[in-house]
Amino acid sequence: MQRRAAAVYVAFFLVVGAASFSLIATASAPQLSFENPDHRLSQNDSFTLDGQEYAVTEISAEMEGGGGDGHGGGGQAHLVRSGTIEYTNDSAVQTVEWANDSTITYNGREWAVTTDNGSKTVTLTETVDRTAILRNDSDVENETTTVDGEEYVVERASDNESRELIPVEEYFPEPETREYAVGDQVSNVERNTATVAAVTPEAATLEYTGPQTNEIAVEDEANVTVGDTTYLAYFPDNSTLVLTQEFETYEQYRSAEESQTTMTNGLWGVTILSGLSAFFLLGLAYLPTRY
Repeated sequence: MQRRAAAVYVAFFLVVGAASFSLIATASAPQLSFENPDHRLSQNDSFTLDGQEYAVTEISAEMEGGGGDGHGGGGQAHLVRSGTIEYTNDSAVQTVEWANDSTITYNGREWAVTTDNGSKTVTLTETVDRTAILRNDSDVENETTTVDGEEYVVERASDNESRELIPVEEYFPEPETREYAVGDQVSNVERNTATVAAVTPEAATLEYTGPQTNEIAVEDEANVTVGDTTYLAYFPDNSTLVLTQEFETYEQYRSAEESQTTMTNGLWGVTILSGLSAFFLLGLAYLPTRY
C-alpha cells in the first residue's frame, strides 16, 4: 500500500515537472520591433540631420565569450553587434603645436623651433644639411675637419699641392630664419593658413579652420547622440542599423523580457524540485522494511 501511494505521488510530481518543462520549451521570447523608426540604414548609407550629413561606415557582428577564444574566458558565447557613424565638420578649429627646441618639417624643409615667452614669438631656423651639401660638391671632402678648435671644410687636392681649408661659416649658406608673433598668420600649415594663437616656453600653438572627420561609436540597444539628437540604436540583423526615438516601445520590450526571465526561472525551479521530489519518494518507497 505504501508503495502504491508513493507511485501516485511520483506520477504527480513527474506530471507537474513535465508540464513546467514543456512551458519552458514552448515559451517564445519577446520580439523587439519599431513601427516608425527614424532611420533604417545599411553600411555606406547616409542621412542628413540639421543640415549635417552622416554616413554609416561600418556595421560589424562578432562572437564574444564562450571560453578559449581569448576574449573574456568562460561563459556562453554571444553575438555582439556594433557600428560606426562618421561625419565631417568643414569648419572645425584645429591646432598644431611646434614644441620648443624641436625640429619640424615645414614647406618641405627642416626647421629648428625656438619660442620666446617674453616677446611671445616663435622663431624657425632652417636646418642646413651639411652632409648632403658636402656629398654634392665634388671639389671638397665629404667630412669637415677641426684644426685648433676651428671647423673647416677640406678642399680636394688634384695633385701634390696642399689642400685648402675653408671655414665652415664661409662655405655653408647662412640658414634662413622666420619669426612669428602671436596673431601672425602662417601659410601652408597642414595645407591651410594658420594663426599663431599662443606662445609659451614649451611650445607655440597654431590654429586653423578646416575639415575634420569625426566618428560616433554605436552599440546595440544603447542610446547614441547624433548632433543634438539622441536615438536608441538597434541592430535587427548583421547588416542593418535602426535609429529610433521610440524609447517607450523599448522599455515595454525590456519589461516583457524581464518578466519572461522571472517566469522561466520559476518554471525551472518547479521542474527541478518536482524531479527531486519524485526521486526522493521513489527511494523511500523501496527502502527495506524492518519487523
